[in-house]
Amino acid sequence: MNDIPLSVLFGVLAFMLILSAFFSGSETSLMTLNRYRLRHLVKQKNLSAIRVNKLLQRPDRLISLILLCNNFVNTFAASLTTVIAIRLFPNDESSIAVGAVCLTIFMLIFSEVTPKTLAALQPELLAYPSSWIYPPLQRLFYPVISFVNIFVKMLLWMVRIDIKKNRNDSLNTDELKSIITEAESLMPIRYQKMLLGILDLESATVEDIMTRRNEIVGIDLEAPLEEIIDRIKTSAYTRLVVYKKSIDRVIGFLHLRKVLVEVNNENFDKQSIINLLTKPVFIPESTPVHAQLMSFKNEQIRIGLVVDEYGDVQGLVTLDDLFQEIVGELITDVNTAARKQGDGSYLVDGDISVRELNRIAQWTLPTEGPKTLNGLIIELLETIPEPKTSVNLHGHPIEIIACDKNTVTLVKFLVKK
Repeated sequence: MNDIPLSVLFGVLAFMLILSAFFSGSETSLMTLNRYRLRHLVKQKNLSAIRVNKLLQRPDRLISLILLCNNFVNTFAASLTTVIAIRLFPNDESSIAVGAVCLTIFMLIFSEVTPKTLAALQPELLAYPSSWIYPPLQRLFYPVISFVNIFVKMLLWMVRIDIKKNRNDSLNTDELKSIITEAESLMPIRYQKMLLGILDLESATVEDIMTRRNEIVGIDLEAPLEEIIDRIKTSAYTRLVVYKKSIDRVIGFLHLRKVLVEVNNENFDKQSIINLLTKPVFIPESTPVHAQLMSFKNEQIRIGLVVDEYGDVQGLVTLDDLFQEIVGELITDVNTAARKQGDGSYLVDGDISVRELNRIAQWTLPTEGPKTLNGLIIELLETIPEPKTSVNLHGHPIEIIACDKNTVTLVKFLVKK
């Protein structure tokens, strides 16, 4: 070493620091690389992406190789620093310590923090070029890497960790929802809501989205004929439930397109209505939304009555309700369940579903119990609240604006940004 010029030693040391920066940065870039973008590039036959993907199939071997190379480079740099310090200050006993401090500072700044920060911000910048360098090094140092990995696997086995079983890049539903929610710059908000609605189909049941029993619009055959005809002519719906006295005694569904043709005939009577009825369809309240969507498709029907375990009618669900769960409101109406005010607050009807309220306010109110906001408030307070009552509803402050005898009809809340 004494015969080698100092300029050469400094050049070799600088080269070692560059190599150390490369190994440190490439390690971070390969470990933080977006796996889903990588798979997309692999499908497009990108050679660098294919090489990177192959390297990441065995992360234990890759990490062993990088650490082997990095430790060798850092150790060699430390040795060179010691030689240079002794050559520069042969009579100074503190020269080695000063050299170690200087090397640590340089290595920390230029070979660790800077390249790793850059790699974390732009992982593809180092990951893809390094994919051409590491495969030959893996073959060169294969015996050493295999020897190291034997002991690594033994140590991990002792703490009950299996390398193969813990390599899982899949996303669960909640993680996928988070990705979609954060992708505001990549897609319009309406598409975000649509995708979130599709993901919610797995957990939603027809009970969550049905029209409640007390809101069902139908025809009572026991009512006077004039009243029935008036209901037919003024109905806002294309299909009506037909029953006798009670909604629990449903005899069928009436399509207004068929009955309006005959309603003005002189011979039109209740029997004419019965002749036009279609058989009622009953749906258990626990039926998943996605299963009912397929059922509607396969049976080519658009409407059904939701019943509980005792067979009592609890509500009504239509094909439009199922689509609305995915795409949101199908028709814009001034009388929507939630109305935004000038001060940024919302006024919502008490019968709004908990799931719809969660979508509007970006809350996570529980959906396992009561299905409406009114039910959730009454369950929490265990009584019918008075107007102007403030309630902390699962961490969200709301104000009761209006109530009737046994329900909350209007609620106000402010969405925190």
